[in-house]
Amino acid sequence: NCWKNAVLAGRFPVFGPPENSFTNSFPAEKASRQISVVVTKGLTRTKKLPTSALRQARIDMLAKKVVSDEDLRALAGYGDGLAAQKYVRLLVARYEGQRDHASDIAYYGAIAVGTGRVWTLPVMIDAMYLLDVETEPKARVKKYISVLYPHAWAGNSLALDALIDFNGPGQLFGDLSENTRKRILVQSEKNGEGRAELRMAINLMQKPNRTKQETEQARGYLKRAMMVDNLVIKTAASNLLPLLDASGI
Repeated sequence: NCWKNAVLAGRFPVFGPPENSFTNSFPAEKASRQISVVVTKGLTRTKKLPTSALRQARIDMLAKKVVSDEDLRALAGYGDGLAAQKYVRLLVARYEGQRDHASDIAYYGAIAVGTGRVWTLPVMIDAMYLLDVETEPKARVKKYISVLYPHAWAGNSLALDALIDFNGPGQLFGDLSENTRKRILVQSEKNGEGRAELRMAINLMQKPNRTKQETEQARGYLKRAMMVDNLVIKTAASNLLPLLDASGI
């Protein structure tokens, strides 16, 4: 991977999610990516649906029969996690370029993940990187937050990565609060991977008008990342530290 090779060689990385993202360059442990949290049980009883047509659609879906796109979307809207997962897979498979459908992929992906279907989390997060911060509906952003935070605090490294990227000036979740920053570091220490510290350092290093305080924060993150057992993370942090010092800030 060119991104990882650049870091390991001591050159400043190009950070461009999702295809060149840190997550893909330094993948988290498989077990941590599979940590799942049931945020909401969602729709569990067919009879709670408001129309006979939707009730029949859910019966058909559970029987693995063909269900229309519209019915899948409607069922997902009522909190059916399986329908949401199927609808997301349909969107991803049907459209080569996902940007035009990123909001639906992210939102219905969040419904699926929130009901415990963690396998949809990578697709949800990749779609979130394509969202327009200015136009994404606030209700959907609230849904992403309600799903990502519990997964991150449960130890899911992929969700923790996303929190780091989506919290900040001009980002989807807004400015990173001090409480969230501290909790990210606490959770990262529990995870023991050093990926969060390295990611936070890189985000700060890429700021065009970085302050001295932010430089010191980045230095602290890199030093923490250098203490982990993961040789790749340790080496990357060691190579980035001289670049930070050379910046003269």
